[in-house]
Amino acid sequence: MEQLLGAHTSTNGGVSAAVDLAEKLGFTAIQIFTKNNNRWYSKDLSEKEVELFKSKLRGSHIKFVVAHDSYLINLCAKEPEMLNKSRDSFLDELKRCELLGIPHLNFHPGAHMGQGEEEGIKLIAESLNIAHTKTPGFKVTSMLEATAGQGSAIGYKFEHLRKIIDLVDDKKRMTVCIDTAHIFAAGYDIKNTVTYKKVISEFDTIIGLERLKCIHMNDSKKDLGSKVDRHEHIGKGFIGIEGFTNIMNDQKIKHIPKILETPKGKEQLEDIVNLNILKGLIK
Repeated sequence: MEQLLGAHTSTNGGVSAAVDLAEKLGFTAIQIFTKNNNRWYSKDLSEKEVELFKSKLRGSHIKFVVAHDSYLINLCAKEPEMLNKSRDSFLDELKRCELLGIPHLNFHPGAHMGQGEEEGIKLIAESLNIAHTKTPGFKVTSMLEATAGQGSAIGYKFEHLRKIIDLVDDKKRMTVCIDTAHIFAAGYDIKNTVTYKKVISEFDTIIGLERLKCIHMNDSKKDLGSKVDRHEHIGKGFIGIEGFTNIMNDQKIKHIPKILETPKGKEQLEDIVNLNILKGLIK
């Protein structure tokens, strides 16, 4: 089975434009924003754009699509106004994914802003329960992303993600994404072969590999346990070629789509370089 590989892909020109660009670059998996990621609200997707996206996708080599939500959203925001705006915006993102037929909405759990991790975890689960209640019958999952733990971010321990899932009523709608740079910065050593196996085993025990539906493939500009979220090109950071060799040859996660979020220019040619490096690591 060939591994599904790709990158976060620009939607400049509309969501359907991402399919054209991904095809040109040879991706089999993509991540996109369905709206401007630095704005709370965007105009609704037109019926024409939705159909164009779906038809282009059907005729492409792309087998996996995930959306990433707006960076403004904080599902455990301390201020009521910010929390409500975040919840409304997250709901809108779920609706956009459902319209486009995108199966997963990836998001950072949130930052507790001094309320404490336990309170933050409760608020995130509450936010998800509200969103799920308002979207009955939706197929799109809410995909928790493991974080680096920068600032007051929740999600830098697998246990955080487990606790959120435990508090969510509709567990079928919960999936998880591992970001290699994030978990490495959070203190999970995926560079060393022995400790890598322990990390994957720990994830499986705490969360379950069946919930893992995507891996963000990013090297880290910062060292193990730094808790600083900075992405680097594959093999150029502290995870290095060793860490990505572990991932690319792990039969347990061979089927999980792997998506780059490394620095790139407008034409995304850097993604081709990084993907070729990853492909070259497969033994």
